Amino acid sequence: MKPMIGVFLVGSILICAVGGQEPALRKGVSVQMASADHAVEMRAADAQDATVVAITADGKVYAGIERTEPGALSSLSAAKVYVKADSRAQFQTVLAVLDALRGKSVVLLAAPPKNVGGAKMMPPYGVELMVPR
Repeated sequence: MKPMIGVFLVGSILICAVGGQEPALRKGVSVQMASADHAVEMRAADAQDATVVAITADGKVYAGIERTEPGALSSLSAAKVYVKADSRAQFQTVLAVLDALRGKSVVLLAAPPKNVGGAKMMPPYGVELMVPR
């Protein structure tokens, strides 16, 4: 019985030491995203060098944490841009942002699908699209 307790104790320590680490959170603008059943994991959206554009419910647009105008987004140098829009934002604002991102690979971020388990830290989910020139 003692060897089994030792294995359990060592396993518990390893799980706490390795599995208990959560990724560092990035600074960003919080929005209430719509859910999409066909969205897939987009872990790259959490990378420190990812370019994230947020559209708030009141129509404000942010590149990272800096407030900007939709037209200014065309000067972004990133080839891939992650867009997270509040579900209450006006559709016209979302279209203005997508128009400014013409020619770039755009990922529309969404809330995780309902069939995904409820973990503490959920990876980003989204749908990738190409906005033609």
